Amino acid sequence: MRFVILMKATADSEAGVLPDSDILTRMGNYNEELVNAGIMLGGEGLQASSKGARVNFSAGKTTVADGPFAETKELIAGFWIWQCKSKQEAIEWLKKAPFDGGTEVELRQIFDAEDFGKELTPELRQQEERLRAEIAKK
Repeated sequence: MRFVILMKATADSEAGVLPDSDILTRMGNYNEELVNAGIMLGGEGLQASSKGARVNFSAGKTTVADGPFAETKELIAGFWIWQCKSKQEAIEWLKKAPFDGGTEVELRQIFDAEDFGKELTPELRQQEERLRAEIAKK
């Protein structure tokens, strides 16, 4: 099972405050533990919403709104992608994360091809597999 772990933004992350060397060291050590255990597939920190945009598709119209965005609690500051045997295993790993007070993290399971049932036709499945192989080469 694959999961995405979403780190929620804070006032500091939205203000562009970067982590200090102590936090970077602890997070680096934790990430290394995740990689060595075969859990971590990827992960990144995200720039403040002031450097982003939202694109809205509605009734055939596309609108773009440049950041920053006011609702910090709705924003994401970073993510991991993990491979775990179960949601409980992911939660146990997450409990070891080097976060201090005030950090909120959301854990969500990622869809696998099998989740789409018959709607994912053999042709669509082949396309998906081909695209994943191309991405892996890059």
